[in-house]
Amino acid sequence: MTIIAQDDLIDSVADALQFISYYHPLDFIHAVHEAYLREESQAAKDAMAQILINSRMCAQGKRPLCQDTGIVTVFVEVGMDVQWDAQLSLEDMVNEGVRRAYLHPDNKLRASILADPAGTRTNTKDNTPAVIHTSIVKGDRVDIQVAAKGGGSENKSKMAMLNPSDSIVDWVLKTVPTMGAGWCPPGMLGIGIGGTAEKAALMAKKSLMDPVDIQQLQARGASNTAEKLRLELFDAVNNLGIGAQGLGGLTTVLDIKVMDYPTHAASLPVCMIPNCAATRHAHFVLDGSGPSLQTPPSLSDYPDIAWDAGAGARKVNLDTITPADVLTWQPGETLLLSGKMLTGRDAAHKKMIDMMDNGEPLPVDLKGRFIYYVGPVDPVRDEAVGPAGPTTATRMDKFTGAMLEKTGLLGMIGKAERGQLAIDAIKAHKAVYLMAVGGAAYLVSKAIKSAKVVAFAELGMEAIYEFDVQDMPVTVAVDSGGTSVHKTGPAQWYDIIQARQIS
Repeated sequence: MTIIAQDDLIDSVADALQFISYYHPLDFIHAVHEAYLREESQAAKDAMAQILINSRMCAQGKRPLCQDTGIVTVFVEVGMDVQWDAQLSLEDMVNEGVRRAYLHPDNKLRASILADPAGTRTNTKDNTPAVIHTSIVKGDRVDIQVAAKGGGSENKSKMAMLNPSDSIVDWVLKTVPTMGAGWCPPGMLGIGIGGTAEKAALMAKKSLMDPVDIQQLQARGASNTAEKLRLELFDAVNNLGIGAQGLGGLTTVLDIKVMDYPTHAASLPVCMIPNCAATRHAHFVLDGSGPSLQTPPSLSDYPDIAWDAGAGARKVNLDTITPADVLTWQPGETLLLSGKMLTGRDAAHKKMIDMMDNGEPLPVDLKGRFIYYVGPVDPVRDEAVGPAGPTTATRMDKFTGAMLEKTGLLGMIGKAERGQLAIDAIKAHKAVYLMAVGGAAYLVSKAIKSAKVVAFAELGMEAIYEFDVQDMPVTVAVDSGGTSVHKTGPAQWYDIIQARQIS
């Protein structure tokens, strides 16, 4: 008989969430580094360099890998011989651990969870509640896996109820390109097959807790259907040429995970969930001896990567930029931005559109300015702002036409590709879309020298800020003529990869 104390579970959950906010799993770091060394696409290689540099900086500074510190997902296995010394329920204990982790004064994490999701969407302010999956198993221990799942990757999850005769490989290869780059490749794909719809989704999620081990599987060979599928899909997805951040390249996925379960004779449910370049998860076991705390890795385990924008990068002063200047920028060109920019995400865009529709003046003048799609982490100590990486730009596509037409906005900065609706608007208004690297939020924040809220303070991290930046690196992702590097880059590398296979 094992007695688990309430505070031991709470402290262990809180410690794990703090730990994974700034330490990548080392298997993931090593996999990214190997992909970086092999990568031939310079744009993809530069993106991975920023991800690796950011990871090392976060380990040193103990600040979040990504501004999106996630929704907490917890898998709990409770041994049947466990007894509890607790006043709270299991879910309440887990949520108290989440609360303490996210409100930690030395590394406050971003509160991203909204209650009443179909209505008021009110921020809970402490990132609770977590999504908790509990099972009762044999034994006298409590086994817990904790993950923080960012919206950029989770929102790209795909589900299908296939016919039993359908090809899972064909479905994956058809579906992955539709996910865009907002899930921040290179990462992992978790695939759940079988059971029922919700079982397939749960398996896809849980499979992502496993270590990156595709290289070992390649070396020994597959021993069952799931492993054969992993190997086939790993090569097939990478051969699509999507590449890091969707810029085109040799590596899109670092591993493929597959978990299956018996299913109905007429069914073939399949779910695919991506894990981004800010993958965050930890595992611990409680055995009654006290809290189970994480062991920090050594900085010597991290690759020492050097990267700079290069001598060819164009320096841009946002305070003096003109529409004529923007016309000279080329697709794929690296810019170093200095000066003042505004921020704004979904909620701020919705409020501004509503105000314009109602004939109300906006609280900020957007004419000739750039808006950065970001919801930053609150600062600590001497920071101007906490980690402030870009959010998925396609969520703002539906607002783009009106924003460009009615406000005189000159450009936007975000993560990953833009959809055709936004591209058409950018071309029509001779505007521009710039891309910052997702998964490099702490690195990006070092370019921000001051930050202040200038509108919609009630929205918390979704408020409009004014940032004063110095040499913030970005890539011209959609130029004023409507050319998108997220279309040209993957297409180019798909052709290169296919040509090599034929020869």
